[in-house]
Amino acid sequence: MTGLDDETKRRIRRRLRRRRKDAQALSLIADQKLERLFIRRFDSLVSVRRFVLLWICLFLLLALTGLMQTRALSQYYQSLQPVGGGLYTEGLVGTFTNADPLYATGTANTTVSKLVFSGLFKYDEGNKLVGDLAQSYSLSGDAQTHYTVHLKHGIKWQDGQPFTAEDVLYTYKTIQNIESQSPLYSSWIGVNVAKQDDYTVTFDLPNALSSFPYSLTNGIVPAHILKKVPVEQLRSASYNTAPIGTGPFEWKFTEVTGNSSEDREQRISLAAYNNYYAGRPKLDGFNLITYGDSQHMISAFQANQIAAMSGLETVPDELKNNKNIQVYVTPLTSEVMTFFNNSQVPLNNADIRRALIEDVDRSQLNNLFDEPVQPADSPLLKNQLGYDKSLVEPSYNPADANKILDQAGWVKDSHGMRKKNGQPLTFTLSAQDSTNYTKVAQFLQDEWAALGVKVQISYYSQEELQTSVVSNHDYDALLYGINIGVDPDVYAYWDSSQASITSQGHLNLSEYKSPAADLAIEGGRTRSDPAIRAVKYKAFLTQWVKDLPAMALYQPNYLYITHGPVFNYDRSAANSSTDRLYNVNNWMIRQKRQNIVR
Repeated sequence: MTGLDDETKRRIRRRLRRRRKDAQALSLIADQKLERLFIRRFDSLVSVRRFVLLWICLFLLLALTGLMQTRALSQYYQSLQPVGGGLYTEGLVGTFTNADPLYATGTANTTVSKLVFSGLFKYDEGNKLVGDLAQSYSLSGDAQTHYTVHLKHGIKWQDGQPFTAEDVLYTYKTIQNIESQSPLYSSWIGVNVAKQDDYTVTFDLPNALSSFPYSLTNGIVPAHILKKVPVEQLRSASYNTAPIGTGPFEWKFTEVTGNSSEDREQRISLAAYNNYYAGRPKLDGFNLITYGDSQHMISAFQANQIAAMSGLETVPDELKNNKNIQVYVTPLTSEVMTFFNNSQVPLNNADIRRALIEDVDRSQLNNLFDEPVQPADSPLLKNQLGYDKSLVEPSYNPADANKILDQAGWVKDSHGMRKKNGQPLTFTLSAQDSTNYTKVAQFLQDEWAALGVKVQISYYSQEELQTSVVSNHDYDALLYGINIGVDPDVYAYWDSSQASITSQGHLNLSEYKSPAADLAIEGGRTRSDPAIRAVKYKAFLTQWVKDLPAMALYQPNYLYITHGPVFNYDRSAANSSTDRLYNVNNWMIRQKRQNIVR
């Protein structure tokens, strides 16, 4: 304050002291108001905290009640419904080597082929023949040998090229070329295949064959790709393991893990084909994993590494109490039979065959299996064209069975075993070493032992049974399953021309020879009128029941075991395991709560 007189300085000091006192007074007033307006009211709030807490709890209770009521009422306007999406993984026992439908055999190959390729026709859920790549077919000509197949328009191969009659022509012409080495070759000998236009193909048969349309279910291959490959090299072409088809799923990749045949696994990865003619599949992808044996597959299923198992004869013991699995049971149009080798002593005797059949209580067969089977009593299936319930094999009659053998000179010794001229009545039964076949074989052995017949059982792996025993007819009796299919054409199994192992099919496993049966079978397969066919097959059944070359047992089931439901998987019958895939484009594995459409 330099330059100010003393009076001015005192005046300034008084003013500063007064302002300081005013500030202190204002601060005191603010503290008093804060205490009165907030602190004291906060204390009051604490005093009514129970009241406030009750209101908060009431609000939460009302909110929770509303939520529960909404969920409870949602069943009236919402439900869990299947939706598309997801990757599906299926396991099976086998080895993948070739997806080309001209060569695909074995469960793994045929499954991949069915997913990637389409045929002219396929079987629906009721096992009826319906169009796939084909729209329809017609039969014409006085000899009933001219078939015309009309193809669907707008179908594309998975590389974008159009599907036409040229592909159909190439497929069947290649099968007919012996240099292609297709296993389908023998079925197409003598059939003239011609292209009428881009969407019409004709088939002219050398002889009338009523079952011919059922042979048009094999996959069709692309001419624009394979015609560049020499026909003798097709079987080993790289295309076979990286195929392009018209089916619902397209090839992505394959990978192999494991160091030995026991733990070796193959993963075949397929993706939904966006331009599939019936609409993009509901699943995003389909993975197939192959295993060396069933136990490895079951372990993978238990570990949730796969969603489904295909090809098991029965539900594994470790899964029978699992409430989360789904077991789909589908009767097959097949028959398990005991084929008596009519060329071998003692089964070349019709009386002995009749006694053996009458001594088996076939009503007990269902007690052997976890899932009930349809009994069989004829070379034709029940409800099949030509089946006649009055012409079936003899029913259970052990008294008559014993009488037949007694009269034939086969008498029981002190041990209850039958002998004639010092020779025992004995034979060997060959069977596959699997759960169901083992049960049936042992059941038959016990039944025939009670009759005084000694039966030795020889078990084989599936591969050994097929390649060594069946193909060479090297057995006295054979427990085996045959595929009959929808049409009752059983020529391959009972016609004399198929009895020799050197014949084209050599599937007459009983080596049954009967001119009367031959005439009836050949007449039935060459007629288109169902009534006439039934008459012909009645004559065949009459002779078959008289000769009894085999014993019909039951129709086997196909089991498909999954984790939870596979929506739209629905079959009332099937001809083979791959028929499960007829509508795989509509399978769904996911669910979502959605509004109910009323």
